[in-house]
Amino acid sequence: MELKEKILSSYVAFENGLDINSDIHNIRTKALENFDKVGFPTKKLEAWKYTSLNSVLKNDFSIFPNKEVSIELSDVKKYFIHDIDTYKIVFIDGKYSSFLSETIHDTIDVCLMSSALKKAKYKPVIENYFNKVAKQDNLTSLNTAFASEGAYINIPRNVEVEKPIQIINFTTGSEVATMTQPRNLIVVEENAHVQIIERHQSLTSNAVLSNVVTEIFSAKNSTVDVYKIQNDNINASLVDNTYVDQKSNSVVSVHTFSFGGNITRNNLNFYQNGEHIDSILKGITILEGKQHVDHHTLVHHIEPNCESHQDYKGIYNERSTGVFNGKVIVNKEAQKTNAYQQNNNVLVSDKATVNAKPQLEIFADDVKCSHGCTIGQLDDDALFYMQQRGIPEKEGKALLMFAFANTVLESVKIPEVKQRITKLIAQKLGVHIGFDL
Repeated sequence: MELKEKILSSYVAFENGLDINSDIHNIRTKALENFDKVGFPTKKLEAWKYTSLNSVLKNDFSIFPNKEVSIELSDVKKYFIHDIDTYKIVFIDGKYSSFLSETIHDTIDVCLMSSALKKAKYKPVIENYFNKVAKQDNLTSLNTAFASEGAYINIPRNVEVEKPIQIINFTTGSEVATMTQPRNLIVVEENAHVQIIERHQSLTSNAVLSNVVTEIFSAKNSTVDVYKIQNDNINASLVDNTYVDQKSNSVVSVHTFSFGGNITRNNLNFYQNGEHIDSILKGITILEGKQHVDHHTLVHHIEPNCESHQDYKGIYNERSTGVFNGKVIVNKEAQKTNAYQQNNNVLVSDKATVNAKPQLEIFADDVKCSHGCTIGQLDDDALFYMQQRGIPEKEGKALLMFAFANTVLESVKIPEVKQRITKLIAQKLGVHIGFDL
């Protein structure tokens, strides 16, 4: 049985096991009908021209892992940002782990989507925000149809969360091949501030496919910082769909660090519904082997006097492949827009590939919009200069590549996250250098 048929045939049994209201049922049903109509994305679609999921979808995925596997903290502590105190929402094979988590329901809500979808006290938030900004495309529709668990975060107005929130999804390999559908809803109300760290980590050599949808709503004068750490095993694939709705004077930043996995697709969509908004999208990608990472971004400037800043750096070795498809849309009414988009890539190997497609669609005439893309190699003169001063070639290349990516790290606001990313970069570059932060 093909995966699509297997998914469709599993839907009735899935919904029968849930206690959900009629509104959620209708949303699920429409999403499933849409997925049935459009199916999985193929390279025939312009948006997926450079990324094929065929090698991933041929696996016989378990749609709903039944085996419960316990994990000891000592076995997975290295995947947490454990240098600081944080709230934690941890899932194992798509199921909540109370043992590894630290949630809160007092001044803020850091808890579970499954509870929010069922309990009456969360109903107003669910009615106002759930599935309101997410696109109705193929994989988002698939997630919506089967979404039952994930992180639910609601920060009330005027609250600055005193510590970051970590969302971590572990996959144990209890099945030969596992598919998970995490669904996250993050609502940050007026003048509130929150920092979120997200990670998907496979603990197995078995095939894993995570199809994630995250909706972020940033109200007036709010600030949201999101850090995505992607350093998974070679048999794990990730499709990360993130949708951001911003209101006036809000600032939302998303930093994406892609260092591992089989195929990673990041769909990042920002919608600016107000004035004096700032949207920040930054990323570092370092790949080797036959790894594939696709950054697909959209910033839609709808109203005037707003800014957006995109800065993506990629380093590609061996037969790895990078894709950057960034689009900025400026509506006719969005005068005084300042939109910056930059994608720079270094090919360490002549067998590595980069496909870049920066796009601007501008319908206003009083704007500052720029985009640029570079694909090249390390500066031989700079490397020779460093060797002349006693720095070995391998370390010299690492220093040049770290300096190349450092413009992204400079804007990371959590020192412990910056230190962790720096160590991961050193590991990926195969050197042991104490970078000074």
